[in-house]
Amino acid sequence: MSVARVTTLSVRSETSFEDAVAQGIARANKTLRGVSGAWVKEQKVEVVGGAITAWSVTLEVTFVLDD
Repeated sequence: MSVARVTTLSVRSETSFEDAVAQGIARANKTLRGVSGAWVKEQKVEVVGGAITAWSVTLEVTFVLDD
């Protein structure tokens, strides 16, 4: 039997949504063991002068707890 937990991360990138997700997963892997997936719960952009300046995501990261 496996038991998993979910934690929420908010990540901002000045490159893209894909970069924000990749940064979030990389950061989660530094602290959490057993990361098995993530759900992109929310996406937002920051706009200045009519241009997108940053992309943000809220991730629900799932990780399996050690026995």
